[in-house]
Amino acid sequence: MYNHLKLNVMRRSVLLFVLLLTTAVAANAQKFALIDMEYILKNIPSYERANDQLNQATTKWQSEIENLSKEAQNMYKSYQADAKTLSEAQKIKREEDIVAKEKQASELKRAYFGPEGEAIKLREKLIKPIQDQIYEAVKQVAELKGYSAIVDRASANSIIYANPRIDISNEVLAKLGFSN
Repeated sequence: MYNHLKLNVMRRSVLLFVLLLTTAVAANAQKFALIDMEYILKNIPSYERANDQLNQATTKWQSEIENLSKEAQNMYKSYQADAKTLSEAQKIKREEDIVAKEKQASELKRAYFGPEGEAIKLREKLIKPIQDQIYEAVKQVAELKGYSAIVDRASANSIIYANPRIDISNEVLAKLGFSN
């Protein structure tokens, strides 16, 4: 009985040792790195220009929508002030005009900011090519240096601490032709 117990303990010890050794080898074999996408984008002038252009367009579109909404509000206030003096037909006509103006504002908002709106299309046109270039540079650096995974520190909320030596943001910028 004593030998049997001793054999089980020994088997468990060997199994645990093999498991720890395998884990250590696997962890050693994988290399990880970090990038800071916000930092990279901030150091690419074409991104800043594209972002400014996108912001200008969205500000203009938002202003158009707000103007239509204000028109609808003013029409409604005028309607309320005049309601006592309007005939039933005039009331219906003014109500229809107010609803049409609100609908126009809503449709414009959807056309500019909806899932397939102009803002999304403009973002695809201006920003996506820059993001694709960054992705390609990250991929090239990863392949060159043998990284198994690269994590964006700007979007990875669960990273509490990372050694600055594994941040390859400047290498990515250099690959893109920007030095910092």
